[in-house]
Amino acid sequence: MPDNAQQFASDNYSGICPEAWAAMAEANQGHQRAYGDDEWTARAADHFRRLFETDCEVFFAFNGTAANSLALASLCQSYHSVICSETAHVETDECGAPEFFSNGSKLLLARTENGKLTPAAIREVALKRQDIHYPKPRVVTLTQATEVGTVYRPEEVRAISQTCKELGLNLHMDGARFSNACASLGCSPAELTWKAGVDVLCFGGTKNGMAVGEAILFFNKALAEDFDYRCKQAGQLASKMRYLSAPWVGILQDDAWLRYAGHANRCAQLLAAQVEDVPGVSLMFPVEANGVFLQLSEPALAALTARGWRFYTFIGAGGARFMCSWDTDEARVRQLAADIREVMSA
Repeated sequence: MPDNAQQFASDNYSGICPEAWAAMAEANQGHQRAYGDDEWTARAADHFRRLFETDCEVFFAFNGTAANSLALASLCQSYHSVICSETAHVETDECGAPEFFSNGSKLLLARTENGKLTPAAIREVALKRQDIHYPKPRVVTLTQATEVGTVYRPEEVRAISQTCKELGLNLHMDGARFSNACASLGCSPAELTWKAGVDVLCFGGTKNGMAVGEAILFFNKALAEDFDYRCKQAGQLASKMRYLSAPWVGILQDDAWLRYAGHANRCAQLLAAQVEDVPGVSLMFPVEANGVFLQLSEPALAALTARGWRFYTFIGAGGARFMCSWDTDEARVRQLAADIREVMSA
């Protein structure tokens, strides 16, 4: 199998979509002001405000780790804590960055149902201890779509938001695959965020056709105070900011972000449908975004790897994650499904 063949290990494997590439090329004409004072950054911010139907504060970071960590740091003090899913990216995959940038705010893990936090689980953690010896809960962070490929419905976000308000907690959303959630639910971005009570969203672009760059949207503008200084201090203030913001103009202006997310979701549904009747294969979680989590046999996983397929197996014995991307070829999905069928029958 060629080294550059389409794979399903991660949607980060994919390249740059034409709209983002074209916008970067257009932004490369002539000179522009530095550090975000350029026309492209202003245009991108305005696109976000139109898309979300509100006057939010918009910032840009190089990657999701910085976006999530800086956003969480802006929502709490070092003696506070952040309630998150036991599988949350901020807990398992960001190398302590949320704790580092918040000067020590502790992550408190809550149980989940199909990867999703519930009001009851949040209450359980938030009210477990309220003495001065324990880091005071201050923030809840949700991942949309979740790390296991499920999505929060608007009513679920609203219920969590109501719980947060009752407990005096801010609500942050890690939206690395927010586009996929919107495409899956057919909801507007506003319905899934501020209208449901989300204070801050980290909107991911890298996994949906961009080369680099995440947007941090503060719907509660008071929480954005001095956030530009946090970005600068953390090395996230791009001197040539237009190359972070222009791709957003490219994918937002004609809804390419939503079309590509929908395509990735459909490819995931196709893969699940192609293997649902294979003896010994079972879905570990509902397929609601662009990820498919399959339970296979260990010999089958080894055989797939030997055939050149790349995928992640961080979810327990026999578990495998297959991610579809904005550019996934349906023929490639069928090829993977056929190989899964063969190795499971060997």
